[in-house]
Amino acid sequence: MSKVKGEKSIPQERIRNFSIIAHIDHGKSTLADRVLECTGTVSQREMRDQYLDKLDLERERGITIKAQAVRLYYQAEDGVVYQLNLIDTPGHVDFTYEVSRALSACEGALLVVDASQGVEAQTLANVYLALENNLEIIPVINKIDLPQADPEKTKKEIEEIIGLPADDALLVSAKLGIGIEDVLEAIVKRIPPPKGNRSAPLRALVFDSWYDPYLGVVVLVRVVDGMVYPGQKIKFMSTGKTFEVAKVGVFAPEATSVDCLVAGEVGFIAAGIKEIRDARIGDTITEANANPDPLPGFKEIKPVVFAGIFPVDSDDFEALKDAIQKLWLNDPAFTYEMETSNALGFGFRCGFQGLLHMEIVQERLEREFNLNLITTAPSVKYKLKLRNNKELEIENPANWPDQGQILEVYEPYIRAEIYTPKEYLGQLITLCEEKRGIQKEIKFITPERVVLVYELPFSEVVLDFYDKLKSYSRGYASLDYQ
Repeated sequence: MSKVKGEKSIPQERIRNFSIIAHIDHGKSTLADRVLECTGTVSQREMRDQYLDKLDLERERGITIKAQAVRLYYQAEDGVVYQLNLIDTPGHVDFTYEVSRALSACEGALLVVDASQGVEAQTLANVYLALENNLEIIPVINKIDLPQADPEKTKKEIEEIIGLPADDALLVSAKLGIGIEDVLEAIVKRIPPPKGNRSAPLRALVFDSWYDPYLGVVVLVRVVDGMVYPGQKIKFMSTGKTFEVAKVGVFAPEATSVDCLVAGEVGFIAAGIKEIRDARIGDTITEANANPDPLPGFKEIKPVVFAGIFPVDSDDFEALKDAIQKLWLNDPAFTYEMETSNALGFGFRCGFQGLLHMEIVQERLEREFNLNLITTAPSVKYKLKLRNNKELEIENPANWPDQGQILEVYEPYIRAEIYTPKEYLGQLITLCEEKRGIQKEIKFITPERVVLVYELPFSEVVLDFYDKLKSYSRGYASLDYQ
């Protein structure tokens, strides 16, 4: 780990904290790569595609799963050096929780839209998250080098569908490095600097954490007030537990120790935290003897898809338990509780944000912790009204009561918004009808593109709806749901 010695804290008005938000495959990771290159953060020799996608899985699947936070320095046209903190976010519908956590640490966001695809479902979902966080949004139209690119049509879609002015949208090709300098200038000129009082008691928001075998639990924070430095005694406000800071640092883009983090900055803290549950995401860190108001945390999110995860070899149960706890620290969007099965022995009943989230958690458990696992078929939560007037919530089919006791069954429905080119409309309506969907709305957003709104039983969506949606529309339709 390298060390930046005696690095002077940069004035708050020269800090910009920003995110890049986009639908999957619109070029967000490539734009992040070019920004790293253009600011000299990563040399051409060190550069690899999707630099910020640290997990092997992310690079293989080409999607960003974890939020990364990287510090860059940029000398603007006005000759002033700015500190830019880039907080990378995922674009897939299952990882919305990760996106909202990352945005809470920012003042602005680059909204990346593919010039050949236009605005898609997840673009909208992520923009609404950014607006909820009162972020300054800069539209960036990417892939202008493609023969089928239509920047003017894309600008119109940004204005009509999202409602953002797109006159000053930036036209770029992240792949060819066109327009990257304009993006950096727009970050400096249009995103406001962070607020916060450097001489007030420390308040820092924990927006990510992970387990390091040498340092214990490491937390990623946005410092809102005050400062944090090695040797300082800190307190987690939700538990009241205190620790002594051993190391503070930033990703630049590799882990780098610094002398302190001050209000407005983003970085990590290691404080010999051994217990995984002591470092809750969304908690506020302050000084051990201070009692400021805690920062608003994150909404508790409820899982929607459930499955059992069991070790193939029953002797691996303790290893699985340890792995699940460590992974939960880094991804609290899944839930777990112990369960036993006559056929499979001891394991865990886990709740996930969606099917892709379930697959990623299973693959991370197998790869990062060398486990062989069996995952049961996914299910959703049903509400039952019994003849004795009791109500039950069932997420595990094994717990289903005797049919004679059941008066009514309530199954969960979702509101699905499907964005599609008009030529696939007929097939997608047929698909939704096959899945017992209730049509709510069909709306032409442009003469060529339609949004279909359906209420669908979630149990039908969990099985193969997403795969069929993609194959019926040759990959052009996109889905967002609540």
